[in-house]
Amino acid sequence: MLSVEKFRVGERVIWIGVIFSGRVQGISFAFDRGTLMRRICALAEHLEKRGVSISLDVQPSEYPEKVFKVLTGELDNVDFLPELSFEGVTPFEKKVYEWLTKNVKRGSVITYGSLAKVLNTSPRAIGGAMRRNPYPIVVPCHRVVAHDGIGYYSSGIDEKKFLLEIEGVKRWTS
Repeated sequence: MLSVEKFRVGERVIWIGVIFSGRVQGISFAFDRGTLMRRICALAEHLEKRGVSISLDVQPSEYPEKVFKVLTGELDNVDFLPELSFEGVTPFEKKVYEWLTKNVKRGSVITYGSLAKVLNTSPRAIGGAMRRNPYPIVVPCHRVVAHDGIGYYSSGIDEKKFLLEIEGVKRWTS
């Protein structure tokens, strides 16, 4: 199922879409509905390639509002973890996503290299896991930065800056 809602953060409108079946299978967000729907379709295709059965039939749910509460800090990222299905996620990706969510809290960042060192892997492997993250906002891949700058973000640098600014991380957004 797919649940989509529009929210306002200051002057900005943000659309949040959640694919779910019992638990959350994937999350996407964008600053306009058209972009959100393209991202939802790409996410659904990615999950289906990994063997996850997806339905994009629209059904209201509380999930978009819960994701929004994570975005605004009303709900801690770690409190949302049990609602994620982790279907179609490799054991390595799950390990990375859980460690990141539990250890890199709102308002802070970690570099790809530092995260790689903690998990005994390479920065490139961390970058790949971040790029494939089906749960942005909840699994805070936006908090992973390059040693010399903001780094990459699959939804776009403007979106990464937006998320970091909401969390009060100024150093990486200027």
